[in-house]
Amino acid sequence: MVLRIGVIGTGAIGQDHIHRITHSLTGGEIVAVTDVNSEQAHAVVERESLQAKVYDNGHDLIQADEVDATIVTSWGPTHEEFVLASIAAGKPVFCEKPLATTAEGCKRIVEAEMEYGKQLVQVGFMRRYDKGYRTLKQAVDNNKVGEPLMLHCAHRAPSVTNFSGDMAITDSFVHEIDVLRWLIQDDYVSTQVIQPRRTNLAEEGLQDPIIILLETKKGIRIDTEIFVNCQYGYDIQCQVVGETGIANLPEPPSLQMRSQAKLSTDILVNWKERFIEAYDVELQEWINSTVNGEVHGPSAWDGYVVAVTTDASIEAKQTGKIVPIEMPEQPAFYQDAKAEYTV
Repeated sequence: MVLRIGVIGTGAIGQDHIHRITHSLTGGEIVAVTDVNSEQAHAVVERESLQAKVYDNGHDLIQADEVDATIVTSWGPTHEEFVLASIAAGKPVFCEKPLATTAEGCKRIVEAEMEYGKQLVQVGFMRRYDKGYRTLKQAVDNNKVGEPLMLHCAHRAPSVTNFSGDMAITDSFVHEIDVLRWLIQDDYVSTQVIQPRRTNLAEEGLQDPIIILLETKKGIRIDTEIFVNCQYGYDIQCQVVGETGIANLPEPPSLQMRSQAKLSTDILVNWKERFIEAYDVELQEWINSTVNGEVHGPSAWDGYVVAVTTDASIEAKQTGKIVPIEMPEQPAFYQDAKAEYTV
């Protein structure tokens, strides 16, 4: 069967998802769209040659009979509202991060989903679908380096615009929070933020770089450098130090050149290029699992964990202290849970 999808939000990421589902992936069809900018929504429908209805608002789209499932790519503060509405309607929903802008909002979504009794929500943490991270996880899961002891990570971007305050944590580090927890299958218990000498290339109001130190329940220590004005390229690093060996996140494929007395390889500068395949795999797997009545990707609970860890890390940055990460036990509902809905 074909999954009939409604998209709420036709900004950059919404347009990307519409294009890949329409032209690159299989099993899904965009049948409805909406955006606060109605002209933009109509323009996307026309440009992609969609047979899709443009709705006045997200709630009408969610309730539409022709919509089997929704994708939420609207402005972050609207995510909670539309995810809750999708749950109430009993429709699977793929929500780009953040699941909600507060931990309390994420918790409300978790509680609503549990009350509904079926798992419907997947959060758009695409790094789990990256070939390199999956290769690294396979090595960890197969005990190729023994029990993990430490992780050394880096999240570097050449430059950013309109970054200020805590956005290095809320917009960048959130991806590490999710993917590293998935990688080592362990929860965090504390966070600390160290602020090195600030680069002169950062915009006013942004501390850049920062180093975030996490500790897990098993005692694994994680250090992550967030440097969003590194200038040289978009560079994601992850090294797992185990009892018997070390495993590194593979570098993206690149051409090695010998020219003008130099041996060189290119470094990506665009985050979309770095993870474009991961986005494709993510959405294809979501379509396939949704058609089968299952949720395999990052859950609402995972979104809640990220929000709690983010809040604690912001507090650690502001206070300079080691801040405990206090999480309730993961509900049985989210332990190997499979959805039971039909579309």
